Amino acid sequence: MRQLRARGWFVVGLSRRPSEADEHETCDVGDREDVNGAAERVLSRHPSIGILVNNAGVAARSAFVGGDPERIERTMRVNYLGSVWTTLAFLPGLERGARVVNVVSVAGTVAGGPYSASKHAQLAFSRSVAVELAPRGVSVLTVNPGFVETEGFPQRDRLRGLLYRFVVEPPFVVGRLLEAVDRDRREITVPRWYRPAAWVQALAPGALARLRGR
Repeated sequence: MRQLRARGWFVVGLSRRPSEADEHETCDVGDREDVNGAAERVLSRHPSIGILVNNAGVAARSAFVGGDPERIERTMRVNYLGSVWTTLAFLPGLERGARVVNVVSVAGTVAGGPYSASKHAQLAFSRSVAVELAPRGVSVLTVNPGFVETEGFPQRDRLRGLLYRFVVEPPFVVGRLLEAVDRDRREITVPRWYRPAAWVQALAPGALARLRGR
């Protein structure tokens, strides 16, 4: 948000808590009616949207078996459907040349519980809507970050040893994101060294499942 404002963008934030945006709308992106109402208010003031960033997410460090059903449902509503509802609600303001940025996760390229499943669904949505919006002249960027140290996802408190070295700070991800927007990229992994995880999952899903299930 700060780097967008530094580039001269007027930023409108949508979230349940106040933000540092130029304008802010209190909104739960997992609630379709809430999103539609917020979008209607924003578009009445700003009918043209240059860039739409879907970055909302909730953690779900649990399994499906034995997991809290309400938490599983909440994770899917925010992480996956939040991107769907927000993109559709702001579609009238996305004119030719506009960009949609979906911040997904490396977790969406592998299999590992409700959070991974929600991000896998968001990844499929992002890739699908990229094709659907292309005829309108609207480009879609899919960003797959790895472990990032944020308030909602405090990674360094739970990771030790080698995995600790894989944690990056938010400014690093934002820098790569803006670089990809400038270069009109379609999908990036941040940092790049997470790519092999996705390759292994795609090339040998059965073997990986057996290995992890032992």
